[in-house]
Amino acid sequence: MMKSSRGAILVLCLLVVGLFCFSSPVLAQAKPIELTYSIFFPAPHAQAVLAGEWAKEIEKRTNGQVKITMYYGGTLTPSNQCYDGVVNGLSDIGLSVMAYTRGRFPLSEVLDLPLGFKSGMVATKVANAYVKKMQPKELADTQVMYLHAHGPGLLHTKEPIAKLEDLKGMKISCQGLAAKIVEALGGVPVALPMQDRYDALQKGVAEAGLFPLEALKGWKLAEVVKSTVYNYSSSYSTGFFVVMNKDKWAALPPNIQKVFEAVNGEYIEKAGQTWDKADEVGRTFAVEKGIKFIELSKEESARWAEKVKPLLDGYVKAMKEKGLPGEETLKFCQEEMKKLQK
Repeated sequence: MMKSSRGAILVLCLLVVGLFCFSSPVLAQAKPIELTYSIFFPAPHAQAVLAGEWAKEIEKRTNGQVKITMYYGGTLTPSNQCYDGVVNGLSDIGLSVMAYTRGRFPLSEVLDLPLGFKSGMVATKVANAYVKKMQPKELADTQVMYLHAHGPGLLHTKEPIAKLEDLKGMKISCQGLAAKIVEALGGVPVALPMQDRYDALQKGVAEAGLFPLEALKGWKLAEVVKSTVYNYSSSYSTGFFVVMNKDKWAALPPNIQKVFEAVNGEYIEKAGQTWDKADEVGRTFAVEKGIKFIELSKEESARWAEKVKPLLDGYVKAMKEKGLPGEETLKFCQEEMKKLQK
């Protein structure tokens, strides 16, 4: 009897061990792939909200096989270190602005030129078409998810203007490549980050600013300017990247990679729509504040375009010196923009 009981216990133990051995690989496979996402925008920003939705959509379509933890406000890597942070594995995914590290993405600086963008959607689509066509080596050390770009950077002034001559000597707040646009238009650039623009305009340190319409509400700048000029002929945008660590991407199963690619394609549209919606919100807020909107005549617009043209020529020359296809890149982006803005 004792021998029989011991035998039964032994068989039961073997069954339990066997079950554990066979089930453990399944359990291991069920463990989600955990990824970190570094983003400099504060959590409430529209693009931060959209990034969070992108992450949730990836989790949903992989049935929980991928879990992405968001780190907002640059808490994981500062905005100007985000890209290299992804390259070096400090974060698995990152979103930031290419212009925050001038010279790091030379060919992609085409996206910051005063090409004459009229919407964030157009700028976003041009940015992604550019990457697909040109395959820039400067982005090759990561896996690009998608790019996006804000709506047109326009001129906002404390006193209404009527023509180009009114800008001569005007102190205009700006940052990055926009400083060269200010100089080309005859103004005096006052280099300031967005968070410092309100005080500068309020206190007279600056008399105007170059920024997209969304900042009129997002940064409350409609409270300290009186007019907005639709200077689309000299408007610019800024390229944003969403990239993944190359090794992390390579380690993903093919079916998971396909999910990312599908979602990325959809979020190109969503990012452009989000920027344009933010611009509309900014414009509505500006109307409520009594902002005057100024339309330039066809002739005046042509004058503004002519003033910033040397910046385009300078880009081509600088890229040629670096052995990069600047002329081809600029031409491609201009043609894409014209097709989309018809």
